[in-house]
Amino acid sequence: MAIENAIYPHPWTRGNFRDSLREGYHCCVTEAGADIIGYCVMMCAAGEAHLLNLSIAAAWQRQGRGREMLRYLLAVARQSSAEKMFLEVRPTNLAGIALYSAMGFSEIAIRRGYYPAHRGREDALVMQLELA
Repeated sequence: MAIENAIYPHPWTRGNFRDSLREGYHCCVTEAGADIIGYCVMMCAAGEAHLLNLSIAAAWQRQGRGREMLRYLLAVARQSSAEKMFLEVRPTNLAGIALYSAMGFSEIAIRRGYYPAHRGREDALVMQLELA
């Protein structure tokens, strides 16, 4: 929760994480020494994977940790027989969009008013990667 609250103006709640764990979504952390520096949550079902959250602590961003976690999730998705992976990302998250694009994701849609924002709602870019 400390990382989530530090890096997002509208963070996931403890309940969001608890529900993800209870539902059996794939949840993992990455560490540096004894410190958790990042985490991810992914749901796999019906031949699809949906990346719900991939976050790296601010001090560890832009060092390849997000890319490393995404590669791991892609392997897990393929092992789970997913043929596609989907995700939503804020259009203002340029670093996230750059990472996903570099990993082969392409924009396929826009979800209007998907994210809470300081002034109302913010759209989400929907991105997809073919895994098969």
